[in-house]
Amino acid sequence: MVSAVVLINAARGKVEATGEQIAALPGVYEVFSVAGRVDLVALLRVRANDEIAEIVSGQLAKIEGVVATETLIAFHVYSRGDLEAGFSLGS
Repeated sequence: MVSAVVLINAARGKVEATGEQIAALPGVYEVFSVAGRVDLVALLRVRANDEIAEIVSGQLAKIEGVVATETLIAFHVYSRGDLEAGFSLGS
């Protein structure tokens, strides 16, 4: 499983509609509306790197309201479940 975080700037007044359209794309796990230098953060979970390219360049970038994106590919995903499982091994 390959995970990526996509930082997205949306057109003024289009954050909600843009976020909803992005969330509907296959491979998009969650989309957050955030405060800061970007408007939206999308979490992608796919089987291969090629799928990230297809989602970001082929689909997401074509959504009306998407002004700019920056994609961060995860080397490793740390989750609460992973941490709790690790601590319970010795119990």
